[in-house]
Amino acid sequence: MMNEKNLNLTIKCGQAEGMFRHMSQDKQPTVLSDIYKEDINIAIWRRQKQFSVKEFLALNPTFQKEMVLTPQDALLRISESFNNKMTEVSEDIALLVDMFCYLFELNQVGMRLKVLDKAMCPKFHVDKVPCRLVTTYQGMATQWLPHELVDQTKLGWGCNGLPDSESGLYQSESDIQQLDCGDVALIKGTLWENNENAGLVHRSPELIANEKRLILTLDFI
Repeated sequence: MMNEKNLNLTIKCGQAEGMFRHMSQDKQPTVLSDIYKEDINIAIWRRQKQFSVKEFLALNPTFQKEMVLTPQDALLRISESFNNKMTEVSEDIALLVDMFCYLFELNQVGMRLKVLDKAMCPKFHVDKVPCRLVTTYQGMATQWLPHELVDQTKLGWGCNGLPDSESGLYQSESDIQQLDCGDVALIKGTLWENNENAGLVHRSPELIANEKRLILTLDFI
């Protein structure tokens, strides 16, 4: 039987019985549709795919591009932003735009593609969006925490100015999970219906000196 102390902690964390969220992963892209399941807050397509982008990053260390794209114009506009280089990445982004629009019945998406040399969002947080697609083409990929291991009260101001490793947000460094470079993840946010306290808690990884990261996100607009 759960004692009163444990019950209070469970409720405090926003994880009462029936509220746990989990991961779904597979090597097939069809796994992304699992994001529609109520108990899933991250769906991962494990691609184990490598992209040749080091030369581009070396020549364009501050590259960033934000665009509203449709499945029809994505390939052309992305290719133009790369000066018709990076063909493989352009084709991949166009594919992901098409998949994202098809999965969520959207006509267009907001795309952000950016080169980073440091963590963009170094603290664990949840996104105030319905759902976001994330993939990393070069460098370390996104880190995240399983829902059942997070004390939601320690997010944001609840950390009392302490780093995540000391705030009590999670108990052990081994709790931290990480995507692989090339993986495609759908991350459920707090604006997804009935997911107000169960958005995936995640962060950008710390990069080693002189390392570059190329990250893509797709969002509802």
